[in-house]
Formats: sequence, structure tokens, C-alpha cells
Amino acid sequence: MLGNIWNLVLYQPLLNALAVLVSVIPNGDVGIAVVVLTIIVKLILLPLSHKSIESQARMNILTPELNKIKASGASKEEQARLTFDLYKKNKTNPFSGCLLVLIQIPIIFALYYVFLKGINFEGSVLYSFIPTPGTHNMVFLGLIDITSKSALLAILAGVSQYLQAHFMPKPAPSPTTPGTGSSFQESFTKSMSVQMKYIFPFIVAFIAYSISGAVALYWITSNLFMVGQQIYIKKKEFTPVTK
Repeated sequence: MLGNIWNLVLYQPLLNALAVLVSVIPNGDVGIAVVVLTIIVKLILLPLSHKSIESQARMNILTPELNKIKASGASKEEQARLTFDLYKKNKTNPFSGCLLVLIQIPIIFALYYVFLKGINFEGSVLYSFIPTPGTHNMVFLGLIDITSKSALLAILAGVSQYLQAHFMPKPAPSPTTPGTGSSFQESFTKSMSVQMKYIFPFIVAFIAYSISGAVALYWITSNLFMVGQQIYIKKKEFTPVTK
């Protein structure tokens, strides 16, 4: 049941879109089609992802004010009220980022699955009104066969993942009382941030190399798109409203 819904709503539409792109791209370069399709999907999801990243950036900027509320010594009820007022004044929803990411996950996974499963336009996967591409060239730009492993694309996937983690909004540090160490939450957050930045790129590179060049190409395009989006949001100035 769920498999049928997955194929009907996500997998088949994306594969058919890829077939259309391959049909119109000169020489039927599937690699270019992968890049274009990834960008199209990211553009469709742009309002969601943009709001998610912007919300995270706003939350980070508000962290000092939130820490002041926590350190004020007020009751939990008063802290909750002050926190709610701060979010309201700054038009920030602490849960919007998570909800928007959850909405995006199935679509991103479906796009990833298209490339993971192998690009095959034969059989009944194409809609009746979508013609099978007359020719599809699996050698990206005439240089890299995306059906096989590519060390170059895998390395670029890892590098792009590092850049994506590097430009992610960083959480502001919580204040610590003199003589005390960092809180468990702060230590955990810092540890996860380090792992995402320095370890996960190697995992991405390994997975990209283990599967195919098409998956690596998807990862590179997706990460670079996110980097550009994060840089753009960072340039936007946001001054927290506290009164």
C-alpha cells in the first residue's frame, strides 16, 4: 500500500520529469538532466527550505535573549511567558524549521531513490503521454560515466557536504557560570556540529562512491544549492526585538 503511494505520488513523477529533461537536453546527457532535475526540485521546495533555514538563523540570533530569560531567576511559568512573547515579537516559530524539514524529507528521498535505483526509462514506469527518450547518454559531459563509481564525483560530494555544514547557521553558545563547565546540551550540540562538519562529509563521499556517479551528482548539486541559499540568508540582517 505505502509502496504504491510512494511510486504513484513521488517516484514516478520524478522519473518521468527526468525522462522529459533527457529528451530535450542535447545529446540526451542524463548527468545534466540529473543536475537540472535536482535544481528544479530544490526550487519547488525553496519556500519551505528557505523558511526553515531562516527560522534557524533567527533562533540562533535570539539565543542570547533566551539565555537572559533563563538566567533571570523567574519562575518556569514566567520564563515560558517571556519566551513566548520574545518569539511573538520577532515573528519566530521554534518548531517551524522542524515541521518544514519533515515535509521536505519524502520528496528529497524520492529524488535520491530515482538515482539510487538506477535510471531506466524502459517498461511501464513512464506515463502514456511521456515518450521514451530516443537516446540517453550516461556519460556526463562526455567525461564521467554516472552509472559506475566515480572517485572524482565522490570527493566533490564530500567537499560540497563539508561546505554545506560549514555555512549552516551555528547555535550561539549558552552562558556558563564561572567555575562550571558547559552543559550537557551544549556539549552534545557542539559534538554533533563537529561530526556533521568533519565526519559526515567522509560518509557522504563513501556512500556516493559505493553507489554511482548519478547519486554523487545529485548530492553535489543539492549541497551547492543549499550553500548558496545559506549564504544569501546570512547576508540578511536581523535585529532581535526585545521590547
